[in-house]
Amino acid sequence: MPAPLLSRQPFKGLYLTYQLFSTVFFRVPIWVLTSIPKSWRPRAHWTMSKSVKLKVTRHMIGITIKTGPLGKLPNHLAITQGSDVIGIWIPPVPELIKDELEIWAKISRVTSIQIPGYWQYKKRSTVDVTAFPVPGEKIVYSLHGGAYVTFSAHRSDPTAVIGRSLLHHVDSVHGVFSCEYRLSSGEGMEAQNSFPAALIDALAGYVYLVRTVQVDPSDIIVEGDSAGGNLALALTKYLVDHQDSDLPAPPGALILLSAWADLSPQAASPNSSWLNNANTDYITMESLTSSVNPFLGPQGLDAASTNPIISPGSRDPAMKIDFRGFPRTFIAAGGAEVFYDMICSLKDKMISDLDEGDGVHPGDGKVRWHCSPDASHDWVAFSHDDSERLDTLKAIAAWVAAT
Repeated sequence: MPAPLLSRQPFKGLYLTYQLFSTVFFRVPIWVLTSIPKSWRPRAHWTMSKSVKLKVTRHMIGITIKTGPLGKLPNHLAITQGSDVIGIWIPPVPELIKDELEIWAKISRVTSIQIPGYWQYKKRSTVDVTAFPVPGEKIVYSLHGGAYVTFSAHRSDPTAVIGRSLLHHVDSVHGVFSCEYRLSSGEGMEAQNSFPAALIDALAGYVYLVRTVQVDPSDIIVEGDSAGGNLALALTKYLVDHQDSDLPAPPGALILLSAWADLSPQAASPNSSWLNNANTDYITMESLTSSVNPFLGPQGLDAASTNPIISPGSRDPAMKIDFRGFPRTFIAAGGAEVFYDMICSLKDKMISDLDEGDGVHPGDGKVRWHCSPDASHDWVAFSHDDSERLDTLKAIAAWVAAT
């Protein structure tokens, strides 16, 4: 959580001014100089530009941990207008909060509310947002990352580049829809919009696609990056586990990009990706801790180790999860990201349940594994990882086309 002093004016302004000048005139020159020798870069074959951008990104994240958001972001309280923005209100679905989801919602004192949603279409598209889709056309339901505490579904958000890239590279995808799920803040019983608020909102967005827009669930591809990948898994698990109720059927496919698959306390054990990739990723233990507590709220940290909806990739022996009934899934991980181990754990579990134990050729079954060896976390959203990003998008396009 932001330090109270640095999150308030005038202290926030003074601190940011200091950071601006010290970074531009001191840190960046040093980072450039120390990135000239290849042996000094996080990875020797990284470009100097990529090395410097990683350090800038990590530093910026550290600043926002202390100060909170640097500017006002779009949120769930209003549809934020802008150039080419197509925003709609998603109706609440309180009647679909069932069983364990109802219990968790009562603990966190959250319910289903009206939230904004945003559409993106292919360039030069003349599609009417109110028109029913043509059967066979794919709609991507995109759930943005941001550790459940930041970023937005709005097209101005940095993560929106993922949806635009899928529209550009995947021929059968004609629309991308994103829901402005509630972001978490605070801690413990005072937490706002903690788990399962985001899951309830994601469910409302999915129900809107199926019942209002009338997209066949088999034509919906649920995509999530980072925390959005965690949310995509939670939504799909809830739909799979309640197929005998009046909920819609699960989606036809899942795309998980750098999924935050395990929210439990991470042990930096020898040879773990948390140690091996500490210098090649911008995600730090501090940034995760500042996000986990608001998200879990009154559920408590133990829920992150044992709740399969929260940590489907957990290696805790107490964790029990079954992926049977899940759709075709594309899992992408960066070989240079600290999440690599947990994503591999998720992949192994899904292959075991969905591909009848065939771990030799994971791409031949329902689970398609894609690793970009030199990519940091969420590289598909970053232009400075352009070669890895394009390779991943081409792999996704080929995977979707093979459906």
